[in-house]
Amino acid sequence: MQPHFLGQLMLNTFLNLLLPQICPLCSTDSEDDQFCQKCLSDIRLITSPICLCCGVPFISQECEDHLCGRCIKKQIPFSTARSIGVYEGVLLEAIHKFKYNGKISLSKALVKIMASATGMQSHRNIAFEKASGAILSGSPDLIVPVPLHKTRLKERGFNQSLLLARGLAGIYHLSIDYLNLKRIRSTDHQVNLKGKDRLVNVRGAFAVKDRDAFKDKKVLLIDDVYTTGATIAECSKVLKKAGAKDVNILTLARVVNL
Repeated sequence: MQPHFLGQLMLNTFLNLLLPQICPLCSTDSEDDQFCQKCLSDIRLITSPICLCCGVPFISQECEDHLCGRCIKKQIPFSTARSIGVYEGVLLEAIHKFKYNGKISLSKALVKIMASATGMQSHRNIAFEKASGAILSGSPDLIVPVPLHKTRLKERGFNQSLLLARGLAGIYHLSIDYLNLKRIRSTDHQVNLKGKDRLVNVRGAFAVKDRDAFKDKKVLLIDDVYTTGATIAECSKVLKKAGAKDVNILTLARVVNL
C-alpha cells in the first residue's frame, strides 16, 4: 500500500472515531453521509408498472409499462421522465429540510439515492436505468438543472436542482451546463397553484442564452420534485427549440395520487 493511501486511511479512521458518521436526517449511526437503513426503507420507490413517457406509476400491479392516457392524448416535449420515489414521508421531509431550511449537507445523501436507484454506473456513459427496468433513452451529453430566477436564488441562497445535478455529474463524469438555460421571468411558487394555473405560471418563463450549447445534444434535465410536470415541460420545450436532440427528465421525488 502506498504511504499516502495508508496515511489517508489512518486519518479517515481517526476522524470516524472522533466524529462518528450519523444519518443526516434522523442522526442515528450511518455511513459516509448516507441515510440510515431505517430512513432508506421508509422511502417508497417508484417502480413498474409506470407510464413509458412521463413515468407516472399505475394503480394496478398486474399490467406492464405502457403510455398513460395523458401522454397518448397530448404532445409531450420530453422523451421520458423518471422519479426515484414518492413525495411523502422521509423523502418529503428530507427535501423540505434541504430546500426550505437550507440544510444543503443533505444534498450528498440525496444524490446517492438518485444514483443508486437509477442504476447509474461510474466510468461508463451508459443509459440511466432504474431497478424497475425502465430506461431513460440514450446516454446524456449534458446534465442541466432546472434554473431558479435570480430573485428566488437570492432569497434561497442556492439552487437545489443545481446541487443535485452537480453531484450526479461529478460522480459519473458527465458534462453539466447550468448557465445557458435561464429563468427569465419571476413566477409564483408552483406549490401554491394547481392544474392549468401551473402551466400559465411558467409559460414563457425560460429561455436559452446560447442556442449552440444544446444543438444536437441529448440533455438530462434534473429537478427535485415532479408535481404536474408543468415546469419540466416548459423547460423541455425551450431546450428542443434550441436544437436539443433529446430531453429526458430525472427528479428525486414525484407527487403521486394513488
